[in-house]
Amino acid sequence: MRALSAFIVGGLFGAGLLISGMTDTTKVQGWLDFFGEWDPTLAFVMGGAIIPMAIAWRFTSNRAPVLGGDFPARPTSELDTNLVVGSVMFGVGWGLSGLCPGPSIASLSFDGWGGLAFVAAMIAGMYVAPKIKSRLDAALGSA
Repeated sequence: MRALSAFIVGGLFGAGLLISGMTDTTKVQGWLDFFGEWDPTLAFVMGGAIIPMAIAWRFTSNRAPVLGGDFPARPTSELDTNLVVGSVMFGVGWGLSGLCPGPSIASLSFDGWGGLAFVAAMIAGMYVAPKIKSRLDAALGSA
């Protein structure tokens, strides 16, 4: 049952990415092009994600998911170096490539070698980043 629901939810998520245009790199880059040919349509996609999530956070306190596990921890309002650096790196990557993790996985089915190269680089970055952070923390902690 859990695998079937994951398959259905994953398919629904992928269909939403495709329909909303989040897998179209030119649409995403158009959203980020404030001083050129700005395309504001992704604001509706973001609102369509943020508003239901804000409502969901409200209704999940002291509850458990029907199919097991735990709901993610509530976000905090604390700004720290990790959040700022991570956000900047995500934004730069999103702006340069027009893809973020979810749409990049969806793009594997139609984007050819470019999509595969992006996903490979993303996975490599996810593997290497914690190691670099550990070394930096150790070096800065001993300075």
